Amino acid sequence: MSLIKYEVFHTVVELGSLTKAAEILGLTQSGVSHAIHSLESEFGFSLLSRSRSGVKLTDNGDRVLKYIRDMLLVQEQLKQEVALINGIEVGTIRIGTFTSISVQWLPGMIRQFLSQHPNIEVKLFEGDYHEIEEWLLKGEIDFGFVSLPTMDSFHIIPLRQDRMLCILPPDHPLAEQRVVRYSQIADEAFIMPKEGSDYDVRRVLRKGRIKPPIPFQAADDYAIIAMVENGLGISILSEMILQGRTNHIVALELEDQSFRSLGIALNTSKSSTPATKKLIATAKEWLTGWQPMSQTGIRR
Repeated sequence: MSLIKYEVFHTVVELGSLTKAAEILGLTQSGVSHAIHSLESEFGFSLLSRSRSGVKLTDNGDRVLKYIRDMLLVQEQLKQEVALINGIEVGTIRIGTFTSISVQWLPGMIRQFLSQHPNIEVKLFEGDYHEIEEWLLKGEIDFGFVSLPTMDSFHIIPLRQDRMLCILPPDHPLAEQRVVRYSQIADEAFIMPKEGSDYDVRRVLRKGRIKPPIPFQAADDYAIIAMVENGLGISILSEMILQGRTNHIVALELEDQSFRSLGIALNTSKSSTPATKKLIATAKEWLTGWQPMSQTGIRR
């Protein structure tokens, strides 16, 4: 059996399209189709179902995908180890990330890493907390940034704490305060992040023992800020989300000084590649010199 066929199959599954997979792999669409058909003939069952909307895994395809991912990971580890022995650095690192990490941390981390390791490719997979955990479990990413706590099955590297702040429109009656009490926002219209990105906020609300009315949910942090700016409600977001932007809001500290804990998660059942270990080391080193940017509207 050829690992090239496994790579073709895995790429088609990731992209959900034979055409897109062909473009990424530098093959013709017929070449990709032939590789899939050949693999299906070797296995004796269909791996993909095809429709106008694209392709998706069959039940049998889903069962074998985990093992194919594991084989491709071992191949990547072997390739990187052989390259290191020969004094060459190669490889690909796949990182699960979410908005605030992508905006505030990753550009600097990746720039520092690539300046030292220019031949290593870095791919970013942006999603919510739940998606990152799922990608880790399935082996679709090498490591992910997470908000702690997370699944016990992951190996965790703690990084930094990030304040959670209550954001209000500037003309709100509470806007002149330095600290807001939970009792003061218990009945305020509250704009909630979408499910999967709302763990930190719901944790804060549970801690404060309040259940404010939620007229709106938004998938994007910056959409939440815009809704607050327009007087549609209040919300709670992390300080990192608010940094480096000119927001027409006021951000107040909560009475108990709530924060979220950020870290890196790895799947303990899979060995990390040499390149992955080096990027994690670079990320930790880069963070020792990082300081949050001052932000207009945040009351300290």
